[in-house]
Amino acid sequence: MEVKYEVKVTGVGKDARDFLDNNSSIILLDDDKHQNLADMVVMHTVGELKADIEVGDKLKFGNTDFKVTKVGDVANNTIREAGHCTILVNKEGSLPGQISVKGVMPPRLREEDTIRFFKK
Repeated sequence: MEVKYEVKVTGVGKDARDFLDNNSSIILLDDDKHQNLADMVVMHTVGELKADIEVGDKLKFGNTDFKVTKVGDVANNTIREAGHCTILVNKEGSLPGQISVKGVMPPRLREEDTIRFFKK
């Protein structure tokens, strides 16, 4: 499978798990950007978005697989600029920086996990 984007988790903010548990959302951000947001986000290594993420693509977060069901209008741009997007797990989003995914269960948020988007 062709990898479109690959990064490694470098930190999980103290509030990031609450966002996942309560809002079914994971906020991603490059670890060299906006350190003032570190408590709310999953920080990761800087990666290159090789091709736009599209509906039907696959997300592998650690050991958990998902199918991309919706991509907000600016999500690919914010990933390119700052590794930033909000992933909604088993929930439909309506904001331009969100990517909705469906899977059997939410991912565990752990440092050193790899996040990969694959071409459909």
